Amino acid sequence: MNATSSEQAPGRIVLLTTSHRVAPGLLSWPAWQAVRAADRVLCADGAHPQLPYLREAGIPVDEAAPAAEELVDACAGGRTVVVVATGEGEPALTDGLARLAGSGRVRMPDLELLPASYDLPGARLLDLVQVMDRIRAECPWSSQQTHKGLAKYGIEEAYELVEAIEEGDRDELREELGDVLLQVVFHARIAEEHPDEPFSIDDVAAGIVAKLIHRHPHVFGDETATTPEEVKEHWLRTKAVEKQRESVTDGIPLGQPGLALAAKLGSRVRTAGLQVPLPQAEGLGYELLALAVRAEAAGVDPEAALRAAARAYRDAIKETEGLSRSGGGEPHGQVP
Repeated sequence: MNATSSEQAPGRIVLLTTSHRVAPGLLSWPAWQAVRAADRVLCADGAHPQLPYLREAGIPVDEAAPAAEELVDACAGGRTVVVVATGEGEPALTDGLARLAGSGRVRMPDLELLPASYDLPGARLLDLVQVMDRIRAECPWSSQQTHKGLAKYGIEEAYELVEAIEEGDRDELREELGDVLLQVVFHARIAEEHPDEPFSIDDVAAGIVAKLIHRHPHVFGDETATTPEEVKEHWLRTKAVEKQRESVTDGIPLGQPGLALAAKLGSRVRTAGLQVPLPQAEGLGYELLALAVRAEAAGVDPEAALRAAARAYRDAIKETEGLSRSGGGEPHGQVP
């Protein structure tokens, strides 16, 4: 290529995007090739987390935010300019380049969007942790909450999740899962401030990961399981060793709804192979106990069965009132 044609070449603009959820400096090989080969590397944010690693690798980075016209001029003569994008993705610059390209009056450089790092599955959970940190520090309501104060919201959100599952509403299911997840992250954030026994969301995650691995020796170990029943046997056996419980009733929360409590007790007795006759006494409570234990033995969740019957009753009430089945409804409880 002669000097004249080289001067007229429009050059190349590379917009380099990175994920803030990936450790700085962990760039893809094409990204490192692009910044090493570039004639100029620009970044509008002098505090961008990638800059120290680029400079450590011997790549000079200019702190500059050129307009679209200036960037096109910088590429004249066949030069390549890499723009390290900020978290917003440089919308003003890309909009300006699009306007120039659409005008037809400017010979545009080649434009390339080069992702330098990608999010791993679960990466958005890091955003949730960061958002929770800020809310805990800056929100007048959230900053005063305690484990006890939030307990009722955990119960409400769990019930709303169950309702979304039973209704089969996918959008509602996604939202309610998020609300339940918020409770976990919120409690973990509060736990970091405990003066004597602090723990973090990482400790919570580490604990459940260790538990899952230990209770799935057929996945992470040498044991085998080919049926759900065998998996349950592994689970119960390892759980029994972990907990070292004296009674099959140990660990059953007595504060849960009555039907669920009765069914859980019946399940523990049946699984343990114990022969425990139901209390023989007069009263509606004992009749409900017998029904719940019988339902559990038949593979029926008595709480779910009663909720289904209650929904049918609700629909009948609305029809009597002349209302549609889908209308109305109580507002969902939310954490402010």
